Amino acid sequence: MNRNVLISGASIAGPALAYWLGRHGFHPTVVELAPALRTGGHAVDFRGETHLTVLERMGLLPELRRIQTGGSPMRFVDEAGETLLHLPAEFAGGEIEVLREDLARVLYEHSVPHAEYIFGDSITGLAETASGVRVEFQSGASRDFDLVIGADGLHSNVRRLAFGPEQDYVSHLGYYAATWQLPRDSYPGLAKGSVGYNAPGRLASAGADHRDPAQAGAFFVFAAPELSYDRHDPEQQKKLITDAFCGLGWEVPHLLASLDQAPDLYFDSISRADVDTWSKGRVCLVGDAACGATIGGMGTGTAMVAAYVLAGELAQARGEHRRAFTRYESRLRKYAEGCQAGGERTGKFLAPATATGLRLRNTLLSRPLFLNVMLKLGERVSSTIALPDYPGDPSRVR
Repeated sequence: MNRNVLISGASIAGPALAYWLGRHGFHPTVVELAPALRTGGHAVDFRGETHLTVLERMGLLPELRRIQTGGSPMRFVDEAGETLLHLPAEFAGGEIEVLREDLARVLYEHSVPHAEYIFGDSITGLAETASGVRVEFQSGASRDFDLVIGADGLHSNVRRLAFGPEQDYVSHLGYYAATWQLPRDSYPGLAKGSVGYNAPGRLASAGADHRDPAQAGAFFVFAAPELSYDRHDPEQQKKLITDAFCGLGWEVPHLLASLDQAPDLYFDSISRADVDTWSKGRVCLVGDAACGATIGGMGTGTAMVAAYVLAGELAQARGEHRRAFTRYESRLRKYAEGCQAGGERTGKFLAPATATGLRLRNTLLSRPLFLNVMLKLGERVSSTIALPDYPGDPSRVR
């Protein structure tokens, strides 16, 4: 019946899938390299009927509404701090916006009664057998599972082991992004939401912490060709950021000064993953590992939808993985690719490469009619799939 399922990744897609598999009678195990649930990260949003329906079927809507941020308005300023463009909270925050770490915690709490979690370990080898997959772990342990699911993001370890090297599937989109926490007094003028300053090809911004009034968060984006650096070396990444923004005015020097003490730097390219086939034998990919973008591709909502559909198809097929994986991809691919396309525009929107591009963005988005069109487009893209009702779906019997 293929009931024992290993899921790699305990961010969003992994715990969501573990929840649904457990509710359908499977026995999911989630392995996560980090020693505990990851903290930090930007706010994530849900928009449109499809996203909200999945949250409702999981029973999460009331809780997420209680902890939502209320949205994050964005203000772009010139070097003197004068406002050039103001975007309302719903532009970036959708209908529900929550901090990533809060969403991860809620998903973990809802899934842990139905799943085994292993923190501080990672998959190092996959060997498919006639009846399952032999999995080797970094800890030295070996275990057999019926199926293995890669829910481990754009830099998926499972995809690398089962499908091939990352460079075969991940494309650089011309920008890098960084976030880190800093004391609020590093930028005392900060109000609710974020304030950003642009130079061609660069964005430096800071936003208030929604829970801790003494804290704020920096968010930097810059254009660059693909860089060679160690993803596990924060000091090397800090130098790349400092070099990219050296010499800029506004509050940039103060924000860069806080980088030295940043305990939780996030730094990555803005990239997209494209995999021709989301499954290979008994191994399948979900979320950004299969079809995602670093930011701007509605990855969180898509991951939640994908987890619901993958678990439902496995339940409907009674664990027959070939049929379930094929139907899952058939239902989701067009939808996921439509959402993912937004990632192509994110860097260009946040940090246009030229002064002319900056003026054009500010002028167009200052027009209410154009802004409303953009908002409606986001809602429409996120709701281009009709969610199936699966026989025996536990969320439909309450």
